[in-house]
Amino acid sequence: MRHLEKRLLKEVDDNRITERGLVMSNKKEQRQAKILSIIEKNDIETQEELVARLESAGFTVTQATISRDIRELKLTKIATTIDKQKYVALINYDNQISEKVIRVFKAGFLSIDIAQNILVIKTLSGMGNAVAAAIDAFHFEEIVGTLAGDDTIFCAVRDVAMIEVVMGKFQEMLNL
Repeated sequence: MRHLEKRLLKEVDDNRITERGLVMSNKKEQRQAKILSIIEKNDIETQEELVARLESAGFTVTQATISRDIRELKLTKIATTIDKQKYVALINYDNQISEKVIRVFKAGFLSIDIAQNILVIKTLSGMGNAVAAAIDAFHFEEIVGTLAGDDTIFCAVRDVAMIEVVMGKFQEMLNL
């Protein structure tokens, strides 16, 4: 009973609900966004490596937490070379975008501005790479690529005429 009580209290603390019912911060979403960013940029072979990367990024995690995150994010391992594997996010080939990827996008997105065929996207501090990874996971044919910093993303759109289409798609994601 005491273990369940501690877990429930931790979940409440992770969500930090205000008096108005607004979520101030969700550590789980931020952690999962960081996981997606880490596996996108690095060949992570073990859960221990993932724990180490997360801890160096300022997250306090256990192997059990990582195991749950891997299952929820639907990560899998693929072979990279002889005797080597790495974690990757499963791609849904039905062109349906993962609910988790959308949640990462929504959790980090703050604003968007236009500079010719470049969309400049502002995110929460530390969420730039995760939101860029989510945008890349959308596989929008109008987007050539993304470049992310700590809280800013440059999103290159194939043509200036396609800017409004991409912005409309982002708005749809935010409204889901």
